[in-house]
Amino acid sequence: MLAERGRRMLYKGTLVQITSSNLLPLLLGGVGLIILYRLLQRMKERAYIQDAVVVITGASSGLGKDCARVFHAAGAKLVLCGRDKQKLDELTKELTGMANGKRKTYPPHVVTFDLTDVDSVSSSAEEILNCYGQVDVLINNAGISYRGNILETTVSVDKNVMNINYFGPVALTKAILPSMVQRRRGHIVVISSVQGKIAIPFRSAYAASKHATQAFFDCLRAEVEQYQVQVSVISPGYIHTNLSLNALTGNGSKYGVMDKSTAEGYKPRVVAEAVLTAVCRKKKDVLMAGLLPTIAIYLRTLVPSLFFPIMAARAKKERKMKDN
Repeated sequence: MLAERGRRMLYKGTLVQITSSNLLPLLLGGVGLIILYRLLQRMKERAYIQDAVVVITGASSGLGKDCARVFHAAGAKLVLCGRDKQKLDELTKELTGMANGKRKTYPPHVVTFDLTDVDSVSSSAEEILNCYGQVDVLINNAGISYRGNILETTVSVDKNVMNINYFGPVALTKAILPSMVQRRRGHIVVISSVQGKIAIPFRSAYAASKHATQAFFDCLRAEVEQYQVQVSVISPGYIHTNLSLNALTGNGSKYGVMDKSTAEGYKPRVVAEAVLTAVCRKKKDVLMAGLLPTIAIYLRTLVPSLFFPIMAARAKKERKMKDN
């Protein structure tokens, strides 16, 4: 009986040894295949941007500036748009001086115009198209924020925020879109916000403009799919830029304060890399938010009866803080 038990133990030990010796090469081979697949996928994705004509609005600062750096490094032919020609020229000089031995890069073009002047956007679009004869990727990034009480906010401020955040991007998209449809190729990106999915107190004009943006580009995505035109809506949380400093208040003046939430927000470079990935992978909707904003979005959708009192309590708390 002892001999039989010994043979069984020897058999099991041999089996474990054989299995272990076979399992390790299989695991290593599997990991190697995954790494190779991801490497090839990344190369294919980045090839999508190489030599592509990429238009970026609001490129002179903040997220737009970092998008310009990221897409330039990826080999895109950039058309930088904004109101401040001097800053755009400085960025062009910076990018032109950045050597990239891995990829061929191009000196950017600059087109200066004001998105608030919606009627002039079509002529600016013609200038953009004349740079390279086509647009492969349009990144609607330009925007402005708002801080204020609805009771103390003039309608002119609401209109101004809507012009910059909604009507401007819509006008530019409509001006560029026919050329994409004709070529049956193109990608339209819009930088929205978490506040395009939920509305928080004292951000009414901003949240309204971003809700409108989300709705318009969701509709656009469905309508242009038959033409092989891609649409991506990027909805980040707070980004560490000057957005809150330049935000409009109820009377149209600048807010001039760096909010704590903004100061602790995403680095612009991180969001710019996410935009590049979204374009390369043709993602339709990207949410970049922490746990609490994500929970709030689901609450608003699934349990609105709980969401509304939470927002009312937040409004009460913020009002009390301002009064003190």
